[in-house]
Amino acid sequence: MWEKSIKSPKRCKELSSKIRNEAIELEICRILNKIGALKFGTFKLTSGKISPYYIDLRIIPSFPDAFKKICDFSIEFIKDEIGSKSFERVAGIPVAGIPFASVIAYNLQKPFLYVRKGIRLHGRQRRVEGSLTPGDRVLLIDDLITTGLSLKKAASAIIAEGGVVTDTVVLMDREEGGREKLEKSGIKLHMLLNVSGIANKLLETGAIDEEQLKTILKQVKKYRK
Repeated sequence: MWEKSIKSPKRCKELSSKIRNEAIELEICRILNKIGALKFGTFKLTSGKISPYYIDLRIIPSFPDAFKKICDFSIEFIKDEIGSKSFERVAGIPVAGIPFASVIAYNLQKPFLYVRKGIRLHGRQRRVEGSLTPGDRVLLIDDLITTGLSLKKAASAIIAEGGVVTDTVVLMDREEGGREKLEKSGIKLHMLLNVSGIANKLLETGAIDEEQLKTILKQVKKYRK
């Protein structure tokens, strides 16, 4: 029985996928450490929350090699996890999600949209920029998720203009309740990494110490039931 399960094509594929995903996670962690994306201190997040650490994914596009690798990983993740036929358009969330979304849309040969933070008071006065036809399925892209509020607002703006939103992709989930809030709105979250996984891998590679790991995990624990 054991030998059959090991030789099963499905089992082999699952093991291969797991090994590949772990390698990708490790490589992304190395990239984030190399470019100095992780900081400790007291930071006010976009959501208004105060955090003892900050992972600055906005700086990734300033490092072309890192940006290309992470976009390539994201594209393959989307193909495997969601399927490129499951959506017609790709939308970037302002501001950090826009550069990632534009590259992903280009490589998947999908029309690109972006959502403004507020309604324009001139021109077409639209909140969603780009060509959107009623009924179009739109994949939302952002750098990370904390509370999920930015993604929910963006989804609402797209839906108000006739689009359909069922999935969103982020590079990182800070594990502070955002996933649950999106799911209540009928939107499934797909993330390449979660912050506890990043923290443990950074500890393994010596990029952070035990106290810094505890700082991150303590913040995550606040939001776990």
